[in-house]
Amino acid sequence: MSDSPSIFTKIIAREIPADIVFESDSVIAFRDIAPQAPVHLLVVPKTEEFSNVAELAAGNPALLAELVSVAQQLADEHTQSEYRLIFNTGESAGQTVFHAHAHVLGGHLEEGTLGH
Repeated sequence: MSDSPSIFTKIIAREIPADIVFESDSVIAFRDIAPQAPVHLLVVPKTEEFSNVAELAAGNPALLAELVSVAQQLADEHTQSEYRLIFNTGESAGQTVFHAHAHVLGGHLEEGTLGH
């Protein structure tokens, strides 16, 4: 982990371009640049205070609830409400950006796969 701003913080600040599909005062969502499914969206709280979902749940459960609600709204719009909602926690579990976020994956996913 680093003290420098995460790539998500840079996207929120518009320092790095992204294909943004949703934004509110506290949450932003955009398409993953390396999709693991036909639909792969990232839903990110605008604060980088929490490095993973467990910290977010403990520190701001209302923000976690909003994040999940936005994920559902996006799934309704992009996947006909059939999707996987994934939170990676820890490097060995696949977390590469230590800024809490959810992956919304959809579009003909097979059982036994994580996304493709």
